[in-house]
Amino acid sequence: MRVTILHNYYQQAGGEDQVFANESNLLENYGHEVYRYTVHNDRIQNMNSLSLAKTTLWNSQIYRELRTLFRQESTEIAHFHNTFPLISPAAYYAAKDQGVAVVQTLHNYRLLCPNAAFFRDNNICEECLGKTVTWPGIVHACYRNNRAATAVITATLSFHRALATWKKMVDVYIALTEFAKLKFISGGLPADKIIVKPNFVNPDPGEGNQSGQYALFVGRLTPEKGISTLIGAWEKLQGKIPLKIAGDGPLSHIVAQAAQKIPQVEWLGRIPLPQVYALMKEATFLVFPSEWYEGLPCTIIEAFATGTPVIAANIGAAQSLVEPDRTGWLYTPGNPADLAAKVTYALAHQAKLTQMHQVARNEFETKYTAEQNYQKIIEIYKIALSK
Repeated sequence: MRVTILHNYYQQAGGEDQVFANESNLLENYGHEVYRYTVHNDRIQNMNSLSLAKTTLWNSQIYRELRTLFRQESTEIAHFHNTFPLISPAAYYAAKDQGVAVVQTLHNYRLLCPNAAFFRDNNICEECLGKTVTWPGIVHACYRNNRAATAVITATLSFHRALATWKKMVDVYIALTEFAKLKFISGGLPADKIIVKPNFVNPDPGEGNQSGQYALFVGRLTPEKGISTLIGAWEKLQGKIPLKIAGDGPLSHIVAQAAQKIPQVEWLGRIPLPQVYALMKEATFLVFPSEWYEGLPCTIIEAFATGTPVIAANIGAAQSLVEPDRTGWLYTPGNPADLAAKVTYALAHQAKLTQMHQVARNEFETKYTAEQNYQKIIEIYKIALSK
């Protein structure tokens, strides 16, 4: 199969970039011909606001380039990851003009929400969900705290809704979780075009023994990740189990203060992935306190790969990934007391924790391996080609 995989890199590297790389490599490893088409948001620095607005709405140059590319490469499938802002929805039309099937992975909620996260002022916000014109986003300056920039996104979303781009130009959407699929359906995307396919972990980090007698947090130290809730819970736990925090970010000063104030809290800073895996293999459980919807948190499926249960906030993607009393526990988002209660419960049920280690590992082996993911991708491509 001849596949062109397209991605607009952000100025700050993130999980979408890694998924783009992983899936491209996976397809090549199975013998498919893969062409990678990428642009980078560093180009924005040389563009004025009017030029960027036009490009976001419809990039004529990309449209022409891709029509030629798809023809020259004899592309059968165009698989998009991020198109915002430089590739633009014009790329879908270029594919359709050349008879190429279109697949779009929905890594975030950009098609429904100007800031792509349904998160504003440290709280979930769905004011724009289902609106033809996402005007509340402009009022609140949701994209980069800039009303003009938010207006450009709103205009793009409204223009392409009016053209029925999202309904007619994409053959299959990939949602990362059942939660995300339902949210996109409620936002107006066609239910029959959305298929759930999670991300995967490769190479397999291997199963651990969870003998370290500590809890682990891995991630960016930002408000939406629930850092304040995490620290608040460990203040209440009063030394019942050590907590290791791996990560860096805007709230690092708060974590540093907590590490000085609470003897059982240790801040490791940002560490390499192999070291993260080593910590996961020894951890009693992973704590995932995120207070926004997330896409598909790699840390949860990495924890499952090492056989480590997860205690997570009962919101967004975690609802679809963590099964209470089977692969972990869920607690009320933003509630340190409830998180502390779930940790206390877990520590009082060591036999259940031991059982969960193998169940979590089985969850990984049946849902999140490279082999499982490849089969799902090919199934999706066949559906797209049959449209």
